[in-house]
Amino acid sequence: MTSLSRRIRHISDKEEAAIQRKIASDPDAPEATDEQLAKAKPFAEAFPDLAESIKRARGRPAVENPRQQISIRLDPDVIEHYKATGKGWQSRMNDDLRKAAGLKKAG
Repeated sequence: MTSLSRRIRHISDKEEAAIQRKIASDPDAPEATDEQLAKAKPFAEAFPDLAESIKRARGRPAVENPRQQISIRLDPDVIEHYKATGKGWQSRMNDDLRKAAGLKKAG
């Protein structure tokens, strides 16, 4: 038994019946009729443009050699120095490390 299942309190049949009565009496959420269900279409068929826009990739385009995220311990004054240079400080630090290692600039 997981810790989540130990925390979940199961409802009684009486509580379930009360919930179902409230659902049935809600005028804003009536049960769908068989006729309505027969006419129902998949979302992508009913709204093709919207469905296509949702499928499109989000975020930045993929790069050929993506950078790797690591954890590194640096002296606080080194971090402060680079952060003080403003936006893009991590890229500048990467460039300086490449120079120090004798590597050509990527890209």
